[in-house]
Amino acid sequence: MADLEAVLADVSYLMAMEKSKSTPAARASKKISLPEPRYRPRISFGFLLFKDYCMNEIDEGVPQLKFYEEIKEYEKLDSEEERLSRSRQIYDTYIMKELLSCSHPFSKKAVDHVQTHLAKKQVPPSLFQPYIEEICDSLRGKIFQKFMESDKFTRFCQWKNVELNIHLTMNDFSVHRIIGRGGFGEVYGCRKADTGKMKKISELTKSLQSGMISLDCIIKLGNRDCPFIVCMTYAFHTPDKLCFILDLMNGGDLHYHLSQHGVFSEKEMRFYATEIILGLEHMHNRFVVYRDLKPANILLDEHGHVRISDLGLACDFSKKKPHASVGTHGYMAPEVLQKGTAYDSSADWFSLGCMLFKLLRG
Repeated sequence: MADLEAVLADVSYLMAMEKSKSTPAARASKKISLPEPRYRPRISFGFLLFKDYCMNEIDEGVPQLKFYEEIKEYEKLDSEEERLSRSRQIYDTYIMKELLSCSHPFSKKAVDHVQTHLAKKQVPPSLFQPYIEEICDSLRGKIFQKFMESDKFTRFCQWKNVELNIHLTMNDFSVHRIIGRGGFGEVYGCRKADTGKMKKISELTKSLQSGMISLDCIIKLGNRDCPFIVCMTYAFHTPDKLCFILDLMNGGDLHYHLSQHGVFSEKEMRFYATEIILGLEHMHNRFVVYRDLKPANILLDEHGHVRISDLGLACDFSKKKPHASVGTHGYMAPEVLQKGTAYDSSADWFSLGCMLFKLLRG
């Protein structure tokens, strides 16, 4: 009977996975729903609605908005060589062209600032900051006032209302079979009812909450600004449990791939190690030590990129260094094994070395 229940749970889970792929929001509610939280930090809803209003309702602010977007793209460039090339393009298109036609609507101070830096081939990310300030000052006038009276601004207010008032319960998810066990206990696959997206849910009994120092770490790392950590999407509670909804990774973990396909090549390990290091640095910059780095905790997403998972043993060392001997034997640093010895983020770098050796040599 238990075997039959397991088979039925597997079938239900696989059907939910297929449904999430074929119908992104099957039978979804027609209410306003936000994009996935992983995309929200990268989307400026207000700006996009304001831009749409300008392009479709009036023509006054469109050239300035295009100029603004070009500057913002320029500010994202990492290399000085790229910034030098792009800054010259922006100058020729939006500044020099208007100066020659005597129609440049910006101050001489802004022009001089850019020209002086370009003459010296100095291209800091803030090169066009005077223009950003003048564009914003210009758009704050009549154009923005009209926007606030439009249906676009009403839509923006609706988005913000939804974003700030998301109250979830278990009824918002279809929970399927157990897919693993993490630092908080059993992990289940689940499907969000309104979007059809597959997630995983980790439950923590409230009576154990006081002993779980990693809760603070999950909250601290929950802003989703690192693509190499499995971060929390939603959180809610029932009378006896805390529930954390996390992204579901479909690419397996490095332990699985090691056991199925053998050791990794140096080229593969350079790629994975780079992304793992970026994830660890993100934690360490926020004074969080991971403490359980091993192949089984490194998941791959559908595109093959790394996600560090299971923060059940993570610890905040901003105020006090931990000294507990926790982790997985074979990957624990000497200072972690030595009871009573305080340690910090250095413990993770030792574990990283052990893990890379395991993946390269087996």
